[in-house]
Amino acid sequence: MKNSLLFSMIIVALGASLLISLALGRYEIDLRTLGQLLLWKFFTIGSAPNEVALLSNIVFDIRLPRILAVVLVGAALSVSGGAFQAMFVNPLVSPGILGVLAGASFGAALGIMISDSWFGVQLFFFRFWFVAVLVALGVAKIYGRSGSQTILLVLGGVISSSLFSALLSTVKYVADPYNKLPTIVYWLMGSFSAVDMKMVANVAFPLLISTIMLCLMGKYLNVLSLGDDDAKALGVRVTWVRNGAILLATLLSTLTVVVAGMIGWVGLIIPHIARFLVGADNRILLPMCALLGATFLVIVDTLCRTSMSVEIPIGIATSLIGIPIFVLALRNAKKGFA
Repeated sequence: MKNSLLFSMIIVALGASLLISLALGRYEIDLRTLGQLLLWKFFTIGSAPNEVALLSNIVFDIRLPRILAVVLVGAALSVSGGAFQAMFVNPLVSPGILGVLAGASFGAALGIMISDSWFGVQLFFFRFWFVAVLVALGVAKIYGRSGSQTILLVLGGVISSSLFSALLSTVKYVADPYNKLPTIVYWLMGSFSAVDMKMVANVAFPLLISTIMLCLMGKYLNVLSLGDDDAKALGVRVTWVRNGAILLATLLSTLTVVVAGMIGWVGLIIPHIARFLVGADNRILLPMCALLGATFLVIVDTLCRTSMSVEIPIGIATSLIGIPIFVLALRNAKKGFA
């Protein structure tokens, strides 16, 4: 009963934040006019509001694609972070634990430096996030008999992240300081300003499917959190389940970088908040992560668009907001894993 009420409250909060985000911007639209426009557009109820062409362009061509992307990215990062924290039983784990974000960032930066097409950038991007994960998994595989598989995966991720962070710094150092370097730096700060409906359509299906599949794996993640030996004793194919969860979680975090660049802290703090609200059962935790992450990122993105005369990169905002929240959440982190 308590969880049902919490889910209902978060869904209402998400819906309210979506409407407010659609209404706010450089050209503000009052909620009554927005409601009239939405009813007329989707349900052919009532009459079209004044300046319907202008309002339709602002709401459906500019703001709606961006807000849909924000919802997908917020949910994906949060579910990915929650899954990784469950697998590694570690409150400090985030979606970049296996070096995927560092590898993806290096690939995108390299693509921006040597390619003039977005397709070329994406090609480098997907190639190097995959290589980064292979490096982490390879380190764990090589030393698989000398310690815990979970610890070795974490160490492999540290090595992979350090390697591709160094390579990223090299790319930034040699990039053209007038044309390429500003693009790379701004992209690494995170932004939804370049999102359009075509991009949303391209990433929506894999993001939704991966998020749903990871949420459905909640009961297996519960068993994995007991440890490999206990999971095997309960009949779980630990290697298959772990590799499947890693694949889905890394795919989620990688696709978010395609959409909006680097957005930190969401996948770290939201699972802690969700765990405090509903407990450590991943069957309930991961759907709550999705709703909380989407709501949180919609609110932060709205603030980034409207709080100043220029748009604040969302990666900066999530860091500034996430750090104090994480400090408070750490007080209950151990309790949440019990």
